[in-house]
Amino acid sequence: MSVTPSAEITVPKLRSATILSMLKKGLRASGRGLTDFRPIEIVPGYVPNADGSALVKLGNTVVIAGVKLEVGSPYPDTPNEGALVVSAEFMPTASPTFEPGPPDENAIELARVIDRSLREIKAIDMEKLVIVPGRRVWVVYVDIYVLDHDGNLVDASSIAALAALMDTKLPKVEVDELGNVKVDRNSRSGPLQLRHKVVTVSIAKAENVLFVDPDIEEERVCETKLVITVSDDGRIAGMQKSGLGALSVEEVVRATEIALKVSKDLLVIVEKSLTRPT
Repeated sequence: MSVTPSAEITVPKLRSATILSMLKKGLRASGRGLTDFRPIEIVPGYVPNADGSALVKLGNTVVIAGVKLEVGSPYPDTPNEGALVVSAEFMPTASPTFEPGPPDENAIELARVIDRSLREIKAIDMEKLVIVPGRRVWVVYVDIYVLDHDGNLVDASSIAALAALMDTKLPKVEVDELGNVKVDRNSRSGPLQLRHKVVTVSIAKAENVLFVDPDIEEERVCETKLVITVSDDGRIAGMQKSGLGALSVEEVVRATEIALKVSKDLLVIVEKSLTRPT
């Protein structure tokens, strides 16, 4: 996927002025509060042939995350740990700005943000992915597909990736005396072991007002955006700023406080979606 520069979405001046005027008053065109997310819908197990998957609707933004487990070799510096690979693709039908083709820098950057959010906090118990110590391990591939873009792709992708990982079940394996691994995908040995759950909270700034989960129009008029990654034990796992606007120290502190609070609600929503009736 590549972005078409000439097709860049713009917000009409009158609409832009209305959005900014409302933000000054602590209001939003959608009727949400400044720290309110759009409605979130999570459908785990959405892709039957994946080892784990989830479809996430964040307002009108739609993302699918799928997990595929493959047997591979460990990295030389971590011989007794599995591996994680995250990729992202923007489907051409998701936005007028998306074209067919290989992932561009925006898709690559999205994948990197999700990868870092999982890797830095050690969300996956990599040691539990070892099949033959020093030789064969599970490689966890997380593939993210943006189906409809209406703003805040990072948080939608973060929620989808977490839900898909929580939905993942390890295939059963048999190891012979020579160390050869045979995978039985018709049987499962148990869930993928997670050490921590983690989500991102995107906080935009416009007219000196901070607000979460910007939709596509709000993203077009905001000055800057700060993505904060928070784990289930209340740690900040990372921050990433985009846009040309500046953030004061006080604003970063305030944004962090918002992220710590809002992330708890997001994690509850994800956990409830994975709780199936017995």
